[in-house]
Amino acid sequence: MRILMTGAAGKVGTLLRPRLARDGRTLRLSDLHPVDPVGPGEEMLVADLADESAMAKAMAGVDAVIHLGGQSREHPWADIVRANIDGTQVLMEAARREGVRHLVLMGSHHAAGFQTRQPSGEELPDYAFPRPDTFYGISKVVMEGLASLYHDRFGMNVTVIRLGTCNEGPADTRGLATWISPDDLTRLVEAALTAPGFHVVWGVSDNARRWWSLREAEAIGYVSRDDSEVFAPPLLAELGEPDLSDPVHHRAGGVFTLKELGGSW
Repeated sequence: MRILMTGAAGKVGTLLRPRLARDGRTLRLSDLHPVDPVGPGEEMLVADLADESAMAKAMAGVDAVIHLGGQSREHPWADIVRANIDGTQVLMEAARREGVRHLVLMGSHHAAGFQTRQPSGEELPDYAFPRPDTFYGISKVVMEGLASLYHDRFGMNVTVIRLGTCNEGPADTRGLATWISPDDLTRLVEAALTAPGFHVVWGVSDNARRWWSLREAEAIGYVSRDDSEVFAPPLLAELGEPDLSDPVHHRAGGVFTLKELGGSW
């Protein structure tokens, strides 16, 4: 089985690559920057997501796609459009033409950044209506729309992961709610690689402080085995218990919903 991983040189790709290694599986790594070194069972291809011929070459002989590529932070609108919107459409069209049936697209919680904790205390639903907090967040809303279209029109199986905070451990008290461990993200990606249909799922571990739903992720076979609470004591000793009414903790997008961090406008 050959899987194309775009954005393989980035942080998430670097975390996932060794965890996704399997006998009989080849990871074709694609990025604007070469991955060095290339490990066993890996192939490297330098390519621009928005370059149709490069993506056609990258997609040749591929069985599934893990799409991590694009601008990973807020940028001017033109940069976001080319890398994240045009790039995703070019990628999906190349996959359609090649007959690839399963795609996993790395979305973001910033697609719903202005969604808030529910007054009832219920979890924020998997398909919570998009309320992007940045141009970057808008690009992830478009990603979800493209995923829906390519499923409904062409029958492709596509899962979009509204990724939380993926690091070896949470860096702050907000991360105690939004964190997903690299191992759990690998489990979620593995489930998404074989999930039929179209899905939008939250990319989060089953943290004690989690407020984003895991229902849809669990429905496609994801089982979280990690919980950020093991990291809580030193963070709380340093920073104290978080004020859940503070926008940083109350809104899905955290600091990216604050006016002073509002990007180009």
